[in-house]
Amino acid sequence: MAEVRAKPWLAHYDPGVPAEIQVPPIPLWRLLEESARRFPQNVALEFLGKTLTYAELWEKSRRFAGGLKALGVKPGDRVAIMLPNSPQFVIAFFGTLLAGGVGVNVNPLYTPRELRHQLKDAGAETLVILDHLLPRFLEVEGETPVKRTVVTGIKDFLPFPKNLLYPLKARKDKLPLGFPKRQGFHAFTRLLQSAPAEPHPSDPEDLALLQYTGGTTGISKGAMLTHRNLVANVLQIDAWDPTSRELLGKGVMLGALPFFHVYGMTVAMNYGLFSGYKIVLLPRPEIKPIVEAIEKHGVTHFPGVPTLYVAFNNFPGIEGRNVKSIRICLSGAAPLPVEVAKRFEEITGARLIEGYGLSEASPVTHSNPVEGVVKKGSIGMPLPSVEAKVVDEEGKELPPGEVGELILKGPNVMKGYWNRPEESQKTLKDGWLFTGDLAKMDPDGYFYIVDRKKDMIIAGGYNIYPREVEEVLYQHPAVQEAAVVGVPDPYRGETVAAFIVLKNEYKGKVSEKDIETFCRQNLAAYKVPRILQFRDTLPKSSVGKILRRELREEFAKGRG
Repeated sequence: MAEVRAKPWLAHYDPGVPAEIQVPPIPLWRLLEESARRFPQNVALEFLGKTLTYAELWEKSRRFAGGLKALGVKPGDRVAIMLPNSPQFVIAFFGTLLAGGVGVNVNPLYTPRELRHQLKDAGAETLVILDHLLPRFLEVEGETPVKRTVVTGIKDFLPFPKNLLYPLKARKDKLPLGFPKRQGFHAFTRLLQSAPAEPHPSDPEDLALLQYTGGTTGISKGAMLTHRNLVANVLQIDAWDPTSRELLGKGVMLGALPFFHVYGMTVAMNYGLFSGYKIVLLPRPEIKPIVEAIEKHGVTHFPGVPTLYVAFNNFPGIEGRNVKSIRICLSGAAPLPVEVAKRFEEITGARLIEGYGLSEASPVTHSNPVEGVVKKGSIGMPLPSVEAKVVDEEGKELPPGEVGELILKGPNVMKGYWNRPEESQKTLKDGWLFTGDLAKMDPDGYFYIVDRKKDMIIAGGYNIYPREVEEVLYQHPAVQEAAVVGVPDPYRGETVAAFIVLKNEYKGKVSEKDIETFCRQNLAAYKVPRILQFRDTLPKSSVGKILRRELREEFAKGRG
């Protein structure tokens, strides 16, 4: 018999928000097809002055699918996409799905080492990449399974005359352009000249996306997200907002959050396309272009991370800017300071609501209500069709107010980790996703994150796993011991601090700058320690385990 549990949050849902959603048995690409049918002439994407309508986006996605199939991509094949927010990203992702492939999101900030690991782990034989990033791939090309590389440049989707001027600027800035004229390399624009493919009729349970996430071990793992998972999360977000009907086909979504992160992909891209919105694409989430885009395009939806809202609040002259078009902003990926939300709402008159999610859940699972009571410091309530509870170490449910691990169940929860059955079994038990986050629930069914995964650092919305940074530090010949922790940072939320014991023969010969340079060669910029301290010893437990907690406490007291 099915377990019947009290769901106190249902009494606090906004009027009209259902307890459950129906997830139709369709592939994700159907959402784009339907919007192209309903809103063919609406602008789907705006990119630095160039626009694509829904009809054009659908056509180009089908042509890209045809091009992939002509190159030999078969259903189930993984296609890695290493692009910033751009029309090419959206076309490549939906083109992959239309060809029956599985998208693999690749962070454009990855170093050759990180890129090699992900391509090998995913078994990606196809890579779609920006020409500026190509040298990083070429460094490790022979150590990856990639057989075909599709290359695009920013200029490919710029309007005249920007498309002619951009290469001149890129050369001046010494940015790589073009690609090797040899077998296995193909121009993105050539694929768009292919005959449109008939959409592949994927089963809802087929994989649509491998979303790589660090996990507490620091080893990057691919969360297996199905078409059903991603469709469900879009419909859950839509059901959560009682005002969504009035903006259907009229809203303007700011696409500043990177789409290679599942938060940006689901909330800004997939939900935006499902709703028939104009998505204003920004290749970099920088605050000046964000403010200008809000003014120019009358942005109604601005999903972001706390650091973006901090930057917005502190942008010079923001009170005098025309930003009142904003209606709803969902903040995720890191805790939202109460004062930041309050100030943002004063400036814009919009509603800034904090939510919660994780890659393994497509990602959104909780949110404060759009119209009802927002509780300070809370991640809000479970979305429709999401089950959530707080459990002790034995998995027993705890009463309101008690702290334990947050676990989740719902149609948006992943199938498991790619090629990692043991990790999957640890994380998924009887259909419940064990988040590793400590939380509590109040009597109204609002949840609060008490502590993040034990040692994970969240800096500017990015998850950084200490072990991965430590692994790189230990590769430096001068490093004897290393420990990495997150310490408070007023702008990024947390920042990376590394405490290092040098080998005797290197003391006085190696500087913090040397270590930082080494890290920059082996880690994406956001993972590089901002604080580096040399120590004679590191605090350890009786069994010799380095005590990160003590390092954090020492640093907080100023004894660091």
